Amino acid sequence: MPSATARAGANIALVKYWGKRDARLNLPAAGSISITLADLLTRTTVSPLADLDDDELLLAGQPVSAERIVPVLERFRALAGSDLRCRVETANSFPTGAGLASSASGFAALVVAADAAFGTALDAARLSEQARLGSGSAARSIFGGFVEMAAGQRDDGTDAVAQPLLDAAGWPLEVVVAITEAGTKSVSSTDGMNLTMQTSPYYRAWVDSVPADLDQVRQAIAAKDFEQLGEVAEGSALKMHASALAARPGLIYWNPATIACLHEVRALRAAGTGVFFTVDAGPQVKAVCLPGEGARVARHLAGIDGVEKVIETRLGPGAGVEA
Repeated sequence: MPSATARAGANIALVKYWGKRDARLNLPAAGSISITLADLLTRTTVSPLADLDDDELLLAGQPVSAERIVPVLERFRALAGSDLRCRVETANSFPTGAGLASSASGFAALVVAADAAFGTALDAARLSEQARLGSGSAARSIFGGFVEMAAGQRDDGTDAVAQPLLDAAGWPLEVVVAITEAGTKSVSSTDGMNLTMQTSPYYRAWVDSVPADLDQVRQAIAAKDFEQLGEVAEGSALKMHASALAARPGLIYWNPATIACLHEVRALRAAGTGVFFTVDAGPQVKAVCLPGEGARVARHLAGIDGVEKVIETRLGPGAGVEA
């Protein structure tokens, strides 16, 4: 079988995903809405080879454990009626495991490349399902622009898939990412999510609050109401972190530069700049901006003590095969 290469963008949830109703199938406890980014990319090549005894994974050219990708490849082998093992080569254009959704773009790129390599020709909904089985947030990176992930109700998870709400060109917002610590975070998103579910007294209130946030964000996207979008998105991020802070032991993903960035975004908005923040399970701050505002926001965030790097990007397309 020929090799196939795919690329996928990281996505940033505006209504956060934090908690599962079924850990084995990565079924979310509640829905989420995200934006897919243009320049935070994973490129992955899947090569089915007859001379391999086991699947191999190379990250940025270095061999790493293939444990997490083997179940994904097994499903594609079953669909294709093949027993070929694969060499998978993948690289990110941004820090891995640092709270920038590298698992989301990574598994989205993997399933799109595997689908092409094995010739399984799955539709977008089924690709989203396969990506979700690898990483819950990866289901959203199959699509571009604004994307909604359904929690679903079926036990087998076939209805827990993402769908596009509005493409990137429909509302071309800009995004500034302030990297305050490029290393791998000490507690992974999966471990942090599980700890919050098991020990936080705020977890159930968090889940119960999500449907109203989803409704308001859908309305904001349809009306291109930036003020409403920002109000709900900032609230969702803060609620998610509040639930994690209340876990035992409490999860503190932020550092001083993270907090300084949040204050700066609010100061910029008070001065008339169209911007709001969101923060995932990590110390990096994402500032979502109205078109034309990104460069100004980037200059301000870059000047904050502790900000190592600033990335200016925009909304981008969904995952796809590269020629």
